[in-house]
Amino acid sequence: MDNLIQKYNIPGPRYTSYPTVPFWDEASFTKQGWISTLQKSFDESNDTEGISIYIHLPYCESLCTFCACNKRITKQHAVELPYIETVLAEWNLYLNLLSAKPKIKEIHLGGGTPTFFSPENLNYLLKTILDTSDVAEGHEFSLEGHPNNTNREHLQVLFDLGFRRISYGVQDYDPKVQESINRVQPFENVQRATDEAREIGFTSISHDLVFGLPHQSLQGMIDTIEKTKLLQPDRISFYSYAHVPWIKGVGQRGFDEADLPTPEEKRNLYETGKRLFEEMDYFEVGMDHFALKEDTMYQSMKKNELHRNFMGYSSSKTQVMIGLGVSSISDSWYSFGQNEKTVEAYEKTIRSGELSVFKGHILTQEDLVMRRHILNLMCNLSTSWKEEEMHIENSEEIKAMLVGMEEDGLIQILEDGLIVNEAGRPFVRNVCMAFDKRMIVNQPETRIFSMTI
Repeated sequence: MDNLIQKYNIPGPRYTSYPTVPFWDEASFTKQGWISTLQKSFDESNDTEGISIYIHLPYCESLCTFCACNKRITKQHAVELPYIETVLAEWNLYLNLLSAKPKIKEIHLGGGTPTFFSPENLNYLLKTILDTSDVAEGHEFSLEGHPNNTNREHLQVLFDLGFRRISYGVQDYDPKVQESINRVQPFENVQRATDEAREIGFTSISHDLVFGLPHQSLQGMIDTIEKTKLLQPDRISFYSYAHVPWIKGVGQRGFDEADLPTPEEKRNLYETGKRLFEEMDYFEVGMDHFALKEDTMYQSMKKNELHRNFMGYSSSKTQVMIGLGVSSISDSWYSFGQNEKTVEAYEKTIRSGELSVFKGHILTQEDLVMRRHILNLMCNLSTSWKEEEMHIENSEEIKAMLVGMEEDGLIQILEDGLIVNEAGRPFVRNVCMAFDKRMIVNQPETRIFSMTI
């Protein structure tokens, strides 16, 4: 395995979209083009699928030095209501563009720290959106919660609004690791937040763990997983730490890179974690995720209904995802559009009565085909170009690029498709890169992605 890690551990995308953001064709993108594809996709899918909404709530009281998200650090909670009013104004702009009342299938609150906001303000934000919409049958509303500041009132308000899934950022229980990433949260806080969510009625609780953090050790990881076992979350996200200080700046320069595990040590952390999760009756889902049999994510994987977008893996697919808030990315299936990346620029455009989308990408027909193949690989670990609508002009070139992975026992190349073997699961991003024509044609001159393993 160590030889394979050395061979395939290269910078590469995480494929929450295709094309990935660095390879969007921004020159030909227009805001009106985004609006036209959104309206087309909404008319095609709202009645049958509904839509997804991602709301970015960027504020945090302190900086976690491992974090690569768009965030604003402040202890001044007076920022809450003005920001919410701007998000609601943005939602109203979208309502005016749509031909019918939207049917909401998914809502996800991300950040930042969504529970930085008071229960009253979250209720105001969400109730206003829900009052202008219909709610789809089998909807899934979820949020990211911080164990230190998610309280029972937060949970009760969100439960009453239809939220049933919450993800707590745990990272690691080792005090030395927590101190180095400036995310100190005792096990007791996670236990309280988990127990309260269950008592109120949340049916899917996820704990996010990260491997590859500074000062992380094998024994520390085992201790963290043993503590996680005591709480038995329904899902576990086991993320590889993405060290990209050249992109994220001062936060990720808060510790010496020599404190990070080597690639071999990092992979051992993952393999140990995976083995322990499987012993605890969790099943690996897609990439980075583990779930109990009863959880909807596992069930959707077994039915080949797993989906992946900018919110990560999802139990169901919607063709339209509207991103609200600073830096949020929207997806109409036919195009992507991203909001301004600073709170000030975002608020300025919304106050002027315009959508805050400042860049994006209109997918070509070839992009759409490649997007389906990459989704198949990321969600189902296989893909086929046998059907006409999945035909790839350069399939022989793709096969040629993947011969080495087949020789290493990681994949099976078929006449009109391929399958990722269990041994190849850690390398699925590498497989997808062979389909990423835009990246192959436009090789970046400088490193822009984290390592794949």
